[in-house]
Amino acid sequence: MVRVRFAPSPTGYLHIGSARTALFNWLYARHDNGAFILRIEDTDRARSEKRFLEEILSSLKWLGLDWDEEPIYQSKRFEVYRKAAEDLVKAGKAYREGEAYIFKVEKGRTIEFEDMIHGKVSFNTDEIKDQVMIKSDGSPAYNFCCVIDDVFLKITHIIRGDDHLSNTPKQILFYEALGANPPHFGHMPLIMGMDGAKLSKRHGGVAVEEYKKDGFLPEAMVNYLLLLGWSPGENREVISLKEAVKIFDIKDMKGVQAKFDIQKLTWLNGEYIVSKPERELLPLIKEKLTAAGKDVNRVNDDKLLKIIGLYKVRAKTLSEFVSMADYFFSDDYAVDEKGVEKYLNSASSKDILREFGDRIGNTEDFSAGNLEKECRRMAEEKKLKASQIIHPTRVALSGKTAGAGLFEMMEVLGKETVLKRLRKASS
Repeated sequence: MVRVRFAPSPTGYLHIGSARTALFNWLYARHDNGAFILRIEDTDRARSEKRFLEEILSSLKWLGLDWDEEPIYQSKRFEVYRKAAEDLVKAGKAYREGEAYIFKVEKGRTIEFEDMIHGKVSFNTDEIKDQVMIKSDGSPAYNFCCVIDDVFLKITHIIRGDDHLSNTPKQILFYEALGANPPHFGHMPLIMGMDGAKLSKRHGGVAVEEYKKDGFLPEAMVNYLLLLGWSPGENREVISLKEAVKIFDIKDMKGVQAKFDIQKLTWLNGEYIVSKPERELLPLIKEKLTAAGKDVNRVNDDKLLKIIGLYKVRAKTLSEFVSMADYFFSDDYAVDEKGVEKYLNSASSKDILREFGDRIGNTEDFSAGNLEKECRRMAEEKKLKASQIIHPTRVALSGKTAGAGLFEMMEVLGKETVLKRLRKASS
């Protein structure tokens, strides 16, 4: 049975690169009906914090990555590591140096293994110094405790980033010393920025939590992470996690560095927003509006669903929706000052707004279709272009020069609000 593990360290939030590692391990396990195990690498007691662990677990759940079995915590297994180190000293494979336990590396050997992504990889032990197992402060060294835990958990496959490739020969030596068979290894190229540099904040956010707060959907984030080193084939870019489980094969992973493109992620997120039913977006939008200090009680759910319908084809993130549609939830909304200068400040624009307000104020039918007819009729009678009415009206009602269809927007805003804002802008 396939058993893989994801081993986050709770010294910070879940990084995009770590999330991708978790995703591909999860996929590998689920595709083969195997087990996906969590191991918490909290040996650094000074830097490990509960809040980071809670965020990591929350982000994994948000991405749809569930795990099997209870997580194990390395901080609770110090005695296990010490006992294993002592046994190796007794077997003559290691020695003490003060309070530290050191493993003796046999020189002149070639360590070779078949990497699931890169193919055959080899290292010479002449380039590997003796390895610390237990530090002088009593804490275990990374490579040693990882092997102890992987043997204990019966891990069959280890899928991780290329930055761990140099650790693999050291860990293989520990497997051999413990009399255990090494698992299969697969090392994924790291995620880089579009400029080829190491991924950092200047390339976009680096923590999953940041993208969640910025209004990205988990389906979009997972889909994009899938494309960083793997492809479903046939030039497809949109694929669900459920479908990916069916067709995933680690042999299809590329051995070249993947570049993180925030623009492509944003585009993909927009695709998922468009395809998601308004009813499913409703609680997510409410959450964003509340977080932004908007009064969601100002509109009922039916009206909010209509607003979502107007803007889901335009918003690339849920947070963009809040800024685009802020004028529905308050009379105090962001205003494009250049738009005001261009479309509202002239006497002619005020006259147009005043007359348009009078005309639609006298109509009983405040539907988008009828409002557009009134606009076209006025333009024809006054020898105006329809845009000479539409642009000032949009800015007067929303503070913006672009957005959803004007007449649909007016219908949802309602007659009372529309007339009030037109009167204010034309005064």
